[in-house]
Amino acid sequence: MGGNGAPLVPIGDELLFSQYDACLNLGGFSNISLKINDKRAAFDIAPVNIVLNKLVQRFNKNFDENGDLARTGKINDELLLQLNSLAYYQQSHPKSLGIEWCNEKVFPLFENIETIDALATFTEHAAQQISKVFNENQFKNVLFTGGGTYNQFLIEKIKIKTNTQIIIPENEIIEYKEALIFAFMGILRLNNEINVLSSATGSSHDHSSGVIA
Repeated sequence: MGGNGAPLVPIGDELLFSQYDACLNLGGFSNISLKINDKRAAFDIAPVNIVLNKLVQRFNKNFDENGDLARTGKINDELLLQLNSLAYYQQSHPKSLGIEWCNEKVFPLFENIETIDALATFTEHAAQQISKVFNENQFKNVLFTGGGTYNQFLIEKIKIKTNTQIIIPENEIIEYKEALIFAFMGILRLNNEINVLSSATGSSHDHSSGVIA
């Protein structure tokens, strides 16, 4: 239908979580779903865990629990400027990120940086980019989900940079919101109701998608 086939989660944000100005997922990448001119839009803001987890593997860890290692590092101002200057952040949405972009644009910047400082600096970078979107849109509140929500250091940094109220739900929603919405999409499909929003995917029109097997 001329669209990207994604993102699909915004239909659930629209129908199940509409009490929030926006929904932010903190996973490998931070992505946001919001209303613009009464239409649901969604886009990737910045990498998060896909970078932090790779950096912390240098310490034989899978992830930086609570952001505790990053908290001990110092921000490298030159690295922070390089990250914030990446062309992606100047583009208008719809836009999305992938591991290929990180491999080409982000990871080479860390080659000569102390790992602890790299963690601290990238956490600051992610917090700045997320807060920038919040402040530009003047959100009253945003629902946070995804594994990055457990990164207390990152959450603290975002809170400092914005007046937006950060809503952290129960663990089941943090961890399974996306799975819940895909099940909901299945119910909508069984009822032949709209389950994909053209405003989010760029398709020619809203539609009911999926094969019933």
